[in-house]
Amino acid sequence: MDPLSFVGGSLPAGFERRTVTLGARSARTYEPGEWRDALVVVEQGVVELECLGGSRRRFETGAVLCFASLSLRALHNPGRAPTLLVAVSRISAATDESAPPSTS
Repeated sequence: MDPLSFVGGSLPAGFERRTVTLGARSARTYEPGEWRDALVVVEQGVVELECLGGSRRRFETGAVLCFASLSLRALHNPGRAPTLLVAVSRISAATDESAPPSTS
């Protein structure tokens, strides 16, 4: 069985894809809203998730993650090559132009 990949291909209506590249040996502050409602695939490289307490967990290419309800501080790429993360999430009604108008 091939690993799950969110790169390329079309998505069902109501979903959006976002790619995030972490440069070699770099870190990115975790912003919960940026990852809300997303399934994240490590498409290339390695990502370490740093918890608020300072501990880290490492995930390699092919890992499927969901950051919801995790107490994270940062995402790190400890490797020598870029890490590619691809997130797929539902389009919120506030940003979905194809959504029917609210009747409230």
